[in-house]
Formats: sequence, C-alpha cells, structure tokens
Amino acid sequence: MKALANPTSAVTIPASTGCTRYLPPPAALQWGGFTPAWLQESHPTATEGRRGVPFTERCDDSPMPDAAEGRPALAESTGIGARVTALRSARGLSLSELARRAGIGKATLSGLEAGTRNPTLETLYAVTSALGLPLTALVAAPGPIRGSAAEMALLRVFDDGPVTYELYRMHLPAGATQTSPAHHAGVTEHVTVFAGVLRSGPLDRPLRAGPGEHVEWPADVPHGYEAEGPADVEAALLIRYPHPPSP
Repeated sequence: MKALANPTSAVTIPASTGCTRYLPPPAALQWGGFTPAWLQESHPTATEGRRGVPFTERCDDSPMPDAAEGRPALAESTGIGARVTALRSARGLSLSELARRAGIGKATLSGLEAGTRNPTLETLYAVTSALGLPLTALVAAPGPIRGSAAEMALLRVFDDGPVTYELYRMHLPAGATQTSPAHHAGVTEHVTVFAGVLRSGPLDRPLRAGPGEHVEWPADVPHGYEAEGPADVEAALLIRYPHPPSP
C-alpha cells in the first residue's frame, strides 16, 4: 500500500492503481494558469497561495452495455452525427465495425449518425474511445453534459504538445453511481473533490476522496464514480488524452 505523508488528509491506495496527492482545503487549484469562475466563487482563496499540483505526470477493452435508452447527454445534439460519420469514414471503418469496437448496437450508431437519436454520455464515450479520440471531438462547445447520474459541465479544452486535456465540473447526487467505458490506451483521469465523499476509479479498485483531496487513475479500463454518504459530490474532473500514434 502507498500512503501520503499526512495521515489525517491523505488517501491510501494500492501502489499499482495510480497516484494520490493531497491538496489542503480550500483547494488552491489552477490548470495552466486558469482558475474556473465557479471555483473562485465557491472558494475565494482558490487563487491565493501555492499553485495546485500540475497534472503532467503519467501514472503507472471491454464492451459496454448499450445505453441508448438512457438519459440524453446533451439538450441539443445537432452536428454530432455528421462528425461521427466523418471520423468513422476517415478511419475506413464500416458502421458495423465501429459499433462492434464501441460495444454498442448497430441501430444505436446508425441513429446517432442520422441524427434521429440524442445519445447518452455513455454512448458518446464508447464511440470516441473506439475512435481513439477525446469526447470533445464530438462535443465541441463548452456547456452541460448529462450522464445516467452525473451532471457535467465542460469548462475548457486545451492541448499541451501531444496531449489533449478536458476540464469538467462534476455534480453527483448523494448515493448516485455513474459508470464509464474504458477510454483509449494511456488516458488518465484526475479528480479533485470540493464537497461530499467520492469513490471513483477502476471498477475493481475504486479510490476514496473527500473535500480538498485529489485522486487519479488510469482510465483505459471501465471506471466509475459514486457519491458515498448523505451529501452530494461537487468535484473537478480533468481527463488527459495522449494522442494516439499516427498510423
């Protein structure tokens, strides 16, 4: 087991699952010099003191159930179908082959491309993972994104060399669980909790974090998020996508 030096605030996790870092509350966080307005409002001291831990370190495929009948990810999905079609065609994949790789039904993918289905977050993640792309390859504009349980808000997308980062605000109601399929190889997720207690990470070895704590894990395996206890969870989620090598 690997533990941090501060036993009162650190999270203890198996050494093989990733890294854990301690952030003193209120979380003094900046990502590339950027502090979200919502973080400044809820934590007025967020821009004071030391910078937050930089997310530049890398830590040490399975089909998902078809989630076509779940809650739509976006209030308006205009343009997503055309982008899926263009990306699939650019990779020389048939509709059947992409559906197989994504672990979703061919009818679901066909409806997504035709614009007759408003896709779930789980479906979008399955498709982008199969294409080796970040979610923002399909969801271009910042704004709210809904999972089966989680409420997400895309705050910023930025590149750093051969890596794309997506920064989200995440709200998870007390007792709720959100699952996600595996992302493509090398993707990692980094979560900082501001309120509530969150269990998140690979489904077979989740990590626990409370207010002011940060956990990260390899996200190229199926993973999830659970609001443990009686309080809703408010957190920041940073997803790090290394660009796949060119064919």
